Amino acid sequence: MMKSKLLNSLILAALAVPSVAMAADAPASPHTLTGNVGIFSDYIFRGTSQTGAGAALQGGMDYTHASGFYAGVWGSNISWLSDAAVATASSVELDTYFGYRGSVSNDVTFDVGFLRYNYPGNYAVGATKADTNEIYGSLGWQWLSAKYSRSLGDTFGWAGASGSDYLEINANYAIDNTGISLGAHVGKQAFKGTAVAGLSVDYTDYKLSVSKDFSGYVLGLAYTGTNTNRAAYTNPQGKYLGRDTAILSLTHAF
Repeated sequence: MMKSKLLNSLILAALAVPSVAMAADAPASPHTLTGNVGIFSDYIFRGTSQTGAGAALQGGMDYTHASGFYAGVWGSNISWLSDAAVATASSVELDTYFGYRGSVSNDVTFDVGFLRYNYPGNYAVGATKADTNEIYGSLGWQWLSAKYSRSLGDTFGWAGASGSDYLEINANYAIDNTGISLGAHVGKQAFKGTAVAGLSVDYTDYKLSVSKDFSGYVLGLAYTGTNTNRAAYTNPQGKYLGRDTAILSLTHAF
């Protein structure tokens, strides 16, 4: 009887060991796929409203490889092209991008990539399409980062504006064990060879923000503004797109 119990114990132990080893040896997948969705009281891009001060529904998908390579797609509703009569029907922005990010040390990170802004729709005769290609690079240190973006051709509907650029500095600080994050941003948009009625369309924008994570749902509040020339950035409906404004948002990543 004792030998039988001992034999059974050895058999069970032998069967258990391989399964433990197999579980321990199973490599983690180098591929990660994530998504995000959010609703915003206004879609502000580089300080200016893309929805004529209206609400926006946004979302995207991102693929990331353990090597640092990533690619993704992101979309939002817009109205600025149709509001300005540049397009007779254009209500969506669909961005595609890819890049590589990594770290130099525990505190220093970098990110380089390519981004295409796509604005499908029916454009007015003679109008330059708003589709824009940009390359970008950023360098981060702890909760501070600087990013430089440069267009490769026509820029957001401005013909011959290749080489237009945007320089920004961002701060994002998470308060430990609270789910609260504080943000600050300042950016400078410069267009090559463009003007509206002789007025410069270059400008500086800024933003302050605070957000709170509620079990994966992030409620945010931001205040943004610019020093844009009012005449150059007021649409035909009389809305000043570069005005100071507060934006309320609710986002979720999955």
